[in-house]
Amino acid sequence: MDIGNILEDLFTQNQFMAAMIVDKNGTILSISDTYLRVLNLPKAKVIGKPVKEITPHTRVFTVMSTGKAMVGYNWKINEHNMIASTIPIWKNGETVGAFAYSVFHDISDAKNLVENLLAELNMYKDEVDSLYTAKYNFDDLVGNNHNFKKIKAFAQQIANHPSTTVLITGESGTGKELTANAIHNSSSRARFPFLRINCATIPENLLEAELFGYEEGAFTGAKKGGKPGKFELANGGTIFLDEIGEMSLAMQSKLLVVLQEQEIERLGGKHPVKVNVRVIAATNRNLEQMLEEKKFREDLFYRLNVVSLEMPALRERKEDIPELGRYLLGKVNRRLRTMVSDISEDALELIKQYSWPGNVRELENAMERSMILADMEYVAVLNPRHLGFLNSRRDFSITSEPINLKSATQDFEKEIITKILKENEFNLPITAERLDVDLSSLYRKIKRYDIKLKV
Repeated sequence: MDIGNILEDLFTQNQFMAAMIVDKNGTILSISDTYLRVLNLPKAKVIGKPVKEITPHTRVFTVMSTGKAMVGYNWKINEHNMIASTIPIWKNGETVGAFAYSVFHDISDAKNLVENLLAELNMYKDEVDSLYTAKYNFDDLVGNNHNFKKIKAFAQQIANHPSTTVLITGESGTGKELTANAIHNSSSRARFPFLRINCATIPENLLEAELFGYEEGAFTGAKKGGKPGKFELANGGTIFLDEIGEMSLAMQSKLLVVLQEQEIERLGGKHPVKVNVRVIAATNRNLEQMLEEKKFREDLFYRLNVVSLEMPALRERKEDIPELGRYLLGKVNRRLRTMVSDISEDALELIKQYSWPGNVRELENAMERSMILADMEYVAVLNPRHLGFLNSRRDFSITSEPINLKSATQDFEKEIITKILKENEFNLPITAERLDVDLSSLYRKIKRYDIKLKV
């Protein structure tokens, strides 16, 4: 089915359709006569223009950045009340633009039209959702630290062995998922799907169905016709099992069978299904310690740990911070459409002095926050005042006295969690969002550190 022809038909055959197509830069490529009438503009003043100049509150950038369609939102232009939808346009696995359309005039008269359009849009949305692609490449792994460069080079070599299982370890925010993306995109599996599963966020009773799928009638509420699992959807490609240390022993046993036999069996199924999938697993937990505590299966550990990559913490490669900061500056500028062009030397020095317990993820969040402040001031260069919030955060000073790094890190983490909890009046969801961790992870840390919650 040719989507281009479908769009042209919608443009020419439907008098109720206000529609346009933009490219990946947000430039308007095509627009319907109906939409021109709504805008009260001639075609010459619209085609080739940035969409934000024509409709400042457009949703096309959100749709293109997420790859997800936005369906049935309210849209008002020049007293026209419309129901709008925007879908991404894909080519060779890449988002190359967006198609936005609106239904207007009297809603009741257009009810059947709206239902037909949304049904067709949902068909495209299902197609988009079925396209799982890795977003990052090795160029996104930025840094010249000797240890970091060795790990990056090793990962590039691993990419050339598309059947090898990989275990990526390291603290939260060090780039484990990014590395998994890069390995997939540099391998011969790149044209096939890349699927990510966070083992910590999916309830135990749903994880098996999510990974292996189910047949119709397998359980109460099972979807008619059944549903393929992530291993089936990833066939030919890569499945990334994040937070593998959070997986229960029972699920570990089932995963081991899949790795050994290269086949899965759906819940309620009677026949095994062969799959050809590379598994990349990641964790910020100490799996060796979990082995000793009988919380992780030894046979699964050795099956996963064919090749191991340990991502270094940002505090271990502070010489990379200036390069990372400038890389993130460009990345955030593109995402937020801000105009911050540089970082002052004083600001870089302040960034280098901070310990970054949240690693590169925390650095990116800090850059985003500071860039928003600078953009609000119409300032093109980040200065220390835009990063003032770092001054209130504790840093460790290295002394000549012996330091138990693990204990010191845990003390610091406990202090930060307690502080943010108090600041947010012990609201756990808000605290988890502030700390950039999953709510389940926050619960575990509160229990581990015996932090008292205010009742």
